Order: sequence, then C-alpha cells, then structure tokens
Amino acid sequence: MRTLLEHFEQYIKVSKKVSNETFATVADVEEPGRLADLIASHLPIKTKQKQEILEIVSVKERLQTLISIIQDEQELLSLEKKIGQKVKRSMERTQKEYFLREQMKAIQTELGDKEGKGGEVEELREKIEQSGMPEETMKAALKELDRYEKLPASSAESGVIRNYIDWLLALPWTEATEDIIDLAHSEEILNNDHYGLEKVKERVLEYLAVQKLTNSLKGPILCLVGPPGVGKTSLARSIATSLNRNFVRVSLGGVRDESEIRGHRRTYVGAMPG
Repeated sequence: MRTLLEHFEQYIKVSKKVSNETFATVADVEEPGRLADLIASHLPIKTKQKQEILEIVSVKERLQTLISIIQDEQELLSLEKKIGQKVKRSMERTQKEYFLREQMKAIQTELGDKEGKGGEVEELREKIEQSGMPEETMKAALKELDRYEKLPASSAESGVIRNYIDWLLALPWTEATEDIIDLAHSEEILNNDHYGLEKVKERVLEYLAVQKLTNSLKGPILCLVGPPGVGKTSLARSIATSLNRNFVRVSLGGVRDESEIRGHRRTYVGAMPG
C-alpha cells in the first residue's frame, strides 16, 4: 500500500489531471482493495482497463498492476514534458530570429540605408533553393548567405562571400549529358579521326567496354602523355564525341601557380575558384 501511495503521489505532482485533494482522500483509506479501486477510478486510463483491474481477485496482484500502470503513465508524462520543452525552445528561437530580422529591416528603413540587403538576400535564397544543388552544398550556401546578410556591404569579406555564392549558382547542377556507349561507333570515330595510334585506341576501347559492363561512371582517369602535336587533345575530343559528352579544354600553358588550378583561399580579397 505504501509503495502504491508513493507512486500515486509522485504522479499527482507531475500530472495536472488529478487534484491534490484527491490524494488526501485516497491517503485516508486503510483497506487495500478499496484503495486500489479508488486510485484506479482517478487514473486517466480506458474504461476497459479499469474494468480489468476491478476483475482481479487477488488484492496483491491488483496493487502491483496499478503500480505498473502508474509508472507507465509517469514515463509518458515525462516524455510529453521533454517534447513540449523542445518545441517551446524551437518556437522561441524562430520567433526571436523573426523579431530580429524585422527589427533590422525597420532600422534600415528608418536610417534610409540604401545598402540594405533584404530583397537581395531573399532573391539569392530563392535561387539557392531552386538551383537543384546537393543537400550538403545547399546547407553550405545558405550558411554563407546568412553570413553575407549580417556583414555590411562595405566589408571586403562581403564581396568575397557574394562572389562565392554567385559561383555556386552559376554551376549547372541539373544539366547533364546521357552517355551513349557504342563500341563499334566509338571505334569508327577513332579510326576516322586518327591514323595509327593502335595501342592508344585499343586502350580507350577497353576502357569504354569496362564502363559499359559495369554501368558505372566511376573508373580510372585516362592520362595521355606526349609532346605537342601528336593528337592528345583531338583524341580526347573524339572520345567525347563518341560518348555524346560535351568536350571542355582547359589550357595550362604558362600557369606556374597551383592556386590557378586549386583556387585561391577565400581569406584573400578577390579570391577566385580554380
């Protein structure tokens, strides 16, 4: 009986469904069976469950069943409380951010600040969300956009971040060509465009055959080495034509700084991607 009363008292403290006066009434009951029936009547459980408790003949078993039910209700209340607190904190944070944004807009309007970024930031945010970029890239872009919004337009870092966002938006995230791997067609194109180079063409066809069998875009990178004028660039163009891919040529003649390839660090003013 004492254990049941202790659990019921703890339940009343965390629950708003049972009044404190109820516990005072229950605590005066000395007969175990009547105590169990009285507590069961005040618990927010289904009528069928209450009926099952009343049908238990053994008083000891009835008390144990009630203790188990009260413990389950306490765990449920504790979980509801945690979820409620998380939701409240999330709502408070969202309301705080909204209030600060509106306050910032009001201050800019009051000061006549022509450098306000409100409309520009919203336009960039919409472009980022509609760009089709991967989720991780989108998170990084939105994070940089938040930084850009907080920085003054006169800041050097603001210009670097804006260039970075524009560069991300300029990438063709949703544009792609569909590979057409036809070994006979590829061999015909290679033979028409190049005389000789049998070993090179054989290696290229072998590479295409493996790619067709595995049906995977991943694979070794083909590196063509040789002096100028032996057909490295034209061979790459022929491979692209046979696969229905766009051909892109990047000339590295005269490039002596690896930053031209890897890209400059964004800590520098005027930093550009590679």
